[in-house]
Amino acid sequence: MSEQLPIEDLPIWARFNNVGLLDVKITESDGKGYGVVCQKKPSTHQDAIDKPILLSVPRALVLNHDAVREYAKEDRGFKQLLDAVGHRSARTDILLFLLVQTALTSRPQHTSVGIINPWTNYLRFLPRNVPVPTLWNGDERLLLRGTSLDVAVNAKMTALVAEFDAIQSTSSTIPCWNELLWEHRTVSLRNWIQLDALYRSRCLELPRSGESMVPCIDMINHSANPTAYYDEDDQDEVILLARPGVNLDEGQEMTISYGKSKSAAEMLFSYGFIDQASTIESLVLPIDPFDDDPLAKAKRVGFGEAPRVYLERDDSGSIIWKSPFAHLMCVNEEDGLEFRILQDTYGGQQLRIFWQDDDVTDRAKDFESILEGHPLHALFRLRAVIVVQECLQTQLEQARSYENVSEPGDVRPECVAAAQTLRTMEVRLLESGIEALEKERASLLEDETVVAYLGSMKTTEEGGDDQETDEDTEDFS
Repeated sequence: MSEQLPIEDLPIWARFNNVGLLDVKITESDGKGYGVVCQKKPSTHQDAIDKPILLSVPRALVLNHDAVREYAKEDRGFKQLLDAVGHRSARTDILLFLLVQTALTSRPQHTSVGIINPWTNYLRFLPRNVPVPTLWNGDERLLLRGTSLDVAVNAKMTALVAEFDAIQSTSSTIPCWNELLWEHRTVSLRNWIQLDALYRSRCLELPRSGESMVPCIDMINHSANPTAYYDEDDQDEVILLARPGVNLDEGQEMTISYGKSKSAAEMLFSYGFIDQASTIESLVLPIDPFDDDPLAKAKRVGFGEAPRVYLERDDSGSIIWKSPFAHLMCVNEEDGLEFRILQDTYGGQQLRIFWQDDDVTDRAKDFESILEGHPLHALFRLRAVIVVQECLQTQLEQARSYENVSEPGDVRPECVAAAQTLRTMEVRLLESGIEALEKERASLLEDETVVAYLGSMKTTEEGGDDQETDEDTEDFS
């Protein structure tokens, strides 16, 4: 990549591209990279109706899916590339655009394709190192063992490699793009991983334009008690405003909230840090079908997405868990579950899920509610509770097994601290979750439907013990 531009030159770029740095400047922020600082006390009091705009970015600079499509209309060469390797998602199209801009910063005078635009140089202001785990080294990623991010980060790295390989394989057959991107090794897998990290850590959810990257505003840091917020005006410009009731002083850093409904794992994965003051206690874990279930493959395919367990502690301190797939796991043909291959209107075949002869395929992701009206709902719930409890117990044992493991050699202190914070928070939530599930399990075992079912099992079981055991409740799961 070309040499990074000093942040002190950003006002020149902003002036040439009609970015209004009105009452703020972008500078180094202690321990947080770049940040947005109030350059002078705004002339209008913040309680006034007309709040002063601190920073404004024209719509033409906002980078989102629509902007990429507009760029493709201007650059026929990029449209050729986009048609060949793009149109998979808004994210991948934006990353493809940024990959081309990265190449243009390195070889601007040696290509017949690609049009220089404001983002070509803006990329040179952005930091090379983003503290998200996908940019940690191999030893640092080992610190995540026993946390929910271990599997997630490994899966993300595998996906990034596959995306990059597919782009390289196809685009290398197009001579002009092969010359720019690959002949001289202008871009690499490392660039693709960096751009993905920049996108995840800097993407904003705009009120009208949706997920977008917004130059200069993407320099603003996070706080649990933010002083500013962003919005879109009538011309679809993105503007930065002080929050109501906030009086700004010269030299004060402007901050926004990156979200108050994200877990510690989400914050670390997307932004590279954990702010315990603004995260919720929640956890997402993968869950696997039973190895001996003959319908396991059909259940996974019919469900339509990766099977997961969702665990959260609400504002009152109560534990909430949800796992539609766990409920689907715990019912079978004798309960009323059936899979059928049906032909659609285009002649293709679809796997459909039937429950009690009703097609529930489109409701599979809410399978728990599908079971609620069944006479044996308490029994099905007990089965799911046992499955989820075992899932949490396994994760807890893994987390604890890495608590006192000596750290690998080539690791940064900030990575060690972030991984330890994540593990501590997740262990605490897992312990609470297991305790809550144990209470629910005990309550369900007293349900008259479950008692009757277990009683009928004992009477039909040859040589069965009269004493109820945990194994009895696990057998029918």
